[in-house]
Amino acid sequence: MIEEAKKGHLHPLTQVIWEVCEAFRGMGFEVAEGPEVEDEFHNFDALNVPADHPARDMQDTFWLKDIPLILRTQTSAVQVRFMEENKPPLRVVSPGKTFRSEATDARHEAQFHQIEGLLVDKNVSVAHMKGYIEELFKKLFGPDVTSRLRPSFFPFVEPGFEVDMKCFNCENTGMIDGKQCSICSGTGWVEVFASGMVHPNVFRSVGIDPEIWSGFAFAVGVERMAMMKYGVENIRKFFDGDLRLINQL
Repeated sequence: MIEEAKKGHLHPLTQVIWEVCEAFRGMGFEVAEGPEVEDEFHNFDALNVPADHPARDMQDTFWLKDIPLILRTQTSAVQVRFMEENKPPLRVVSPGKTFRSEATDARHEAQFHQIEGLLVDKNVSVAHMKGYIEELFKKLFGPDVTSRLRPSFFPFVEPGFEVDMKCFNCENTGMIDGKQCSICSGTGWVEVFASGMVHPNVFRSVGIDPEIWSGFAFAVGVERMAMMKYGVENIRKFFDGDLRLINQL
């Protein structure tokens, strides 16, 4: 007797990507993708990170041997390609894999997923950005979700912010059984977004006049969002292939 095949389901990361993209489609955004192997211009230079910029030291990059190409360190490169090919006003999100040669821990891995978002129009403000982000959180986590904007530096936006959510693991206390929470490093908050107002130099690199147009950009950390949504305490559990975890989510 042949055993009936078991019905499969989407991986939790795929499910979060689909849910985020669908949420932004409902807010008027389109979805675009770009190459995982990038050139320096789209990954760095056009994003206001020239070769001598200290921010490059923050992203330990995988370079291809004997070829001046890299595995992209961020999906922000897609926003550059999209602005090169389309005229504002623009609303787009771009999901995909990114790669960084960095140490791994409960929140970091050398390969991870981002969903880059970009809105370009006239008279765009931080208030617009905050409204879109809060609407996304409500769609994914319900009306009672708590988040915050925290000033930070990213060379392709000005001003820049990190977007945090209350840590599920320690319930925002920063401590578990008298020890520092490994998920939030004792802060009670987990960063899930990088965001900010698009830097004028980014607009100039793609031929958009920053005196006329403004906009915001953000990068959703898919694994971080999935950790918060499903209560997973270590990012590496999404990649180790253990079906006992995957089938629970």
